Amino acid sequence: MAYQLVIFDNDGVLVDSEPTAHRILSGFLTELGFPTTLEESYHHFLGNAGRTVHQVIADRYRGVLPEDFTARCHDRVFAAFREGLAATPDAAAVLTELRQRGVPYCLASSSDHAWIDLTLDRAGLRPQLPREVVFSAQDVDGVGKPAPDLFLHAAASLGVAPGDCLVVEDSPNGVRAARAAGMDVLGYTALMPPQRLVDAGATALIERLPELLDRL
Repeated sequence: MAYQLVIFDNDGVLVDSEPTAHRILSGFLTELGFPTTLEESYHHFLGNAGRTVHQVIADRYRGVLPEDFTARCHDRVFAAFREGLAATPDAAAVLTELRQRGVPYCLASSSDHAWIDLTLDRAGLRPQLPREVVFSAQDVDGVGKPAPDLFLHAAASLGVAPGDCLVVEDSPNGVRAARAAGMDVLGYTALMPPQRLVDAGATALIERLPELLDRL
């Protein structure tokens, strides 16, 4: 079908921030006495809200994280992002091609605007993603994925019906959010096992972002 809007997740889809963020998260948890590998961090936390970290630590270790854990972890991640961050392979080229084709696109992330702004700036994607096409869970009272609110808000803000949107997501919760919003969704398998995205309801899978262009 001819989609009227492509909605991208940010972390792991447009910006290659997940390896850095999860390296720091897993290291910080281990430092606090809750041994966590990078692979375990991806499995449990990729695409999930920050509160999931507290729940997993409670379930796995019967442990309690410091009240300021999230703020301290974010400070460490932000410092690492400022040292350098890249766009994911072909992200800039795909955005350029969409613009040349006249296909509208936007970004919808459960992260807050400060996180999104920093990652886009450091990855060099800000010129292609001005603030008016960047949406955060902050814009829907902090309700992130897997709730459909963020995707529905992005579509409504740009005047596009949900059924005319194609979402690109790399996490099960992102896929669930898109499907709950009534949107088709491509599961991007760069970091996530494909079957987890299929089980979450992905319409189709892509291994590389340029494959998106063949779906339009």
